[in-house]
Amino acid sequence: MAANDKLTVSNNRITTIINTSSEVVNTFFDDIQYVQVPVSDAPNSYLYDFLDPIADRIHGVDIRNGRTLLHCSAGVSRSAVFCLAYLMKYHTMTLLDAHTWTKTCRPTIRPNNGFWEQLIHYEFKLFSRNTVYMINSPVGLIPNIYEKAVHLMEPM
Repeated sequence: MAANDKLTVSNNRITTIINTSSEVVNTFFDDIQYVQVPVSDAPNSYLYDFLDPIADRIHGVDIRNGRTLLHCSAGVSRSAVFCLAYLMKYHTMTLLDAHTWTKTCRPTIRPNNGFWEQLIHYEFKLFSRNTVYMINSPVGLIPNIYEKAVHLMEPM
């Protein structure tokens, strides 16, 4: 994991590491600030109250010309949520645009449905509208952006 590799952290001039997992143990390096957000990757995990403080922290690091490494266990769900929240709040991207952009950088992102619901509420809080919403599908409630992928999985 990059966050535990001193050479990777140093070579990328990381100044702050934000660990958004409850199970990954931090490796502490001198001159690096650490933030722990102990969230489990489960649909019923509540992370909404962390979205603003973590987005604010990332922004604060950025305006001081620092660099943030944001991670969880697999880089698929939890860390992606905080990245999306930051992009919405500080780059005024819609949730759809933030997801599209982030997916080009890290194609494996796929927040769990409970996290999607919280992101949808966050987008509405920021912009008073939504660009992503939950829909019914053969596999249950999903974000509408996954509708085509789920449709392709249906038997013909």
